[in-house]
Amino acid sequence: MSKKKNSGVLGGIILILGILTIIGGIGTGLYVGIWVCFVGGIVDLISQIQGSQVEDLAVGWGVAKIFFAGPFGLIVGGVIVGIGSIITGVGTTMVE
Repeated sequence: MSKKKNSGVLGGIILILGILTIIGGIGTGLYVGIWVCFVGGIVDLISQIQGSQVEDLAVGWGVAKIFFAGPFGLIVGGVIVGIGSIITGVGTTMVE
């Protein structure tokens, strides 16, 4: 009887860990998409324009970061949210 009770507690902890992973995945996806790619790409472009020499590769990299900001954020966030969903599924199985 106590073994069933312990697996319920462990399942609850795993369920909470899965939910926190999902929340972290959403935050990480937003951070990568908005801050690292979009804002970082704009900063790269501005620093190249203000500099004495303009490097083609750096300008292209900045434009690519801006262009692919949405997909990069979705991929990073989606992978982490998927892992959190798997953890949550394991936790709900143990709670029942």
